[in-house]
Amino acid sequence: MTDKKKLEQLFRQHYRQMYRLATMLLHDDAESKDVVHDIFAKLLDDSCNLKEETAETYLLTSVRNRCLNVIRSRQIQERVQHLYLLDLDTTIMPMERLEEELKTLHKGIDQLEPPVCRDIILQHFRDGVTFKEIACRLGVSETTVYKHLRRALSQLRTHLKNQ
Repeated sequence: MTDKKKLEQLFRQHYRQMYRLATMLLHDDAESKDVVHDIFAKLLDDSCNLKEETAETYLLTSVRNRCLNVIRSRQIQERVQHLYLLDLDTTIMPMERLEEELKTLHKGIDQLEPPVCRDIILQHFRDGVTFKEIACRLGVSETTVYKHLRRALSQLRTHLKNQ
């Protein structure tokens, strides 16, 4: 639409309604103005013929679609920012504190009952043995190995919580 007078008339006639819709969807005045202005800038650059009877529907649909794109972009940015903050949230622990926590963990492992729980947890986490291999070694089912491992982890959580 290269007819600037026609575009100016559309701007004056529909700007408030377009801006109101964008503000309702985005909850941000500056971003809402940007959306509406981008639509008119696109109309100025394009050579499409916009009919008066469909102009309002076209403009409001354009606002809605552009706002949905902005919202989708915000959500992606928020997810990336959240993941970035999680990545930065690594606490550096003094070596003495780390050694103390490891001693507490080893003490908890040593106190596991029955002893088969201790054997299973050590084989699985320390040696990297699969449930199937542990089951073959102990002559029990994989389900039994899983149940003992779950019991051992529960006991360890309780031990670590009490420390």
